Amino acid sequence: MTHFHFHENELYCEETPVAEIAAEFGTPLYLYSRRQLVDNFRSIDGAFAGVDHTTCYALKANSNHELLRILAAEGAGADAVSAGEIHLALKAGFSPSKITFAGVGKQDAEIEYALRHDIFAFNVESTEELAVIDAIAGRMGKKARIALRVNPDIDASTHPYISTGLKTNKFGIDISVAADVFRYAHSLPHLHVEGIHTHIGSQILKLDPFEQTARKVVDLVSGLRAAGIDIRHIDFGGGYGVTYKNAIRHPLLPMEDATAADEAPMNGEFIAAVLPILKTAGCSIVIEPGRSIIANTGILVTKVLFRKDNGVKKFVIVDAGMNDLIRPSLYQAYHQIVPLTLKQGDPERVDVVGPVCETGDFFARERAIPSVQRGDMLAILTAGAYGFSFTSHYNARPALAEVLVNGDKVRVIRERERIEDLM
Repeated sequence: MTHFHFHENELYCEETPVAEIAAEFGTPLYLYSRRQLVDNFRSIDGAFAGVDHTTCYALKANSNHELLRILAAEGAGADAVSAGEIHLALKAGFSPSKITFAGVGKQDAEIEYALRHDIFAFNVESTEELAVIDAIAGRMGKKARIALRVNPDIDASTHPYISTGLKTNKFGIDISVAADVFRYAHSLPHLHVEGIHTHIGSQILKLDPFEQTARKVVDLVSGLRAAGIDIRHIDFGGGYGVTYKNAIRHPLLPMEDATAADEAPMNGEFIAAVLPILKTAGCSIVIEPGRSIIANTGILVTKVLFRKDNGVKKFVIVDAGMNDLIRPSLYQAYHQIVPLTLKQGDPERVDVVGPVCETGDFFARERAIPSVQRGDMLAILTAGAYGFSFTSHYNARPALAEVLVNGDKVRVIRERERIEDLM
């Protein structure tokens, strides 16, 4: 998190103290670094070193309009999984020729919407979907460019909820029957079969699963070309992991229990591991990173409301809840939590919990953090991905604000919802 750092024991975002931002705009709030966002995108996109490619940002990770505009201006494409995300991408300035449309359950109206806007490609996930897209395209007098999503049955060694490349997952077409499905797709009159798509999971920290997948995909391209099916692009998906533990280090912060397996490779290393393999296919390459671009771009800032000691454990109760950041509740995801102002003293082992009426409303359990009191503020780090995009109004809690920092300039990029706005 290069652009989130401590200066004289105060947490800064770029050149601005986070405490000043929280005092002005209130808590809880999401806070983003523009510089971190741009640096992250360029570190991935630049790793291709002249290879024909498109880096399509996965909107599901975070679809704030202002953040999308920045990425579109950088030349990014968009990975969408709904007509709504296609709409947001177009509104933010992404070229239709750089938009892919994935997802196992595309509705007819969504398919029509994508065809009207002449997007780059549909990433198709079943034989029935192929027939439906062909029929809709024929009715509209169009031809749909498609890539088939292939499931390579590779264990990405990630959480089961975000693993997508195994036979037991709902995604894609099993690679053992992929050639037959490609031939069927090739026979349909209103489809252009142009690519292979694969995506094996999210928050992957090992390079080997990507390398295995790349080899399988390249072999499949070779076989399809031999059968007369001209594959022009490989969409290699995303899933590149980020470091959550010890994202920021400081002498006054306890070192979190982490192993080498918790450390993510640098963004460019994921590309460097597979690019020599993928290049042998002679295809253009599409990738779909989301988390690796946006996760450490954002933090969730929250205020301590109360402390509580029930004789068994200590609780720090904050004003953010699971409806604001559900990842810890949903799959026990780990986020480092740091005070905005560091002080001398021994850390305490506490549960950091929110105000929502669920026992599952927590951000950390039995976590060692510096001692904090009512009114102190905390930053939940590496929260830019699957943070705001997962928010809800559970317990009739209004949506929190989003704020963007650019050097010493700060502006709201989503206004805080008011109670009166709730319906």
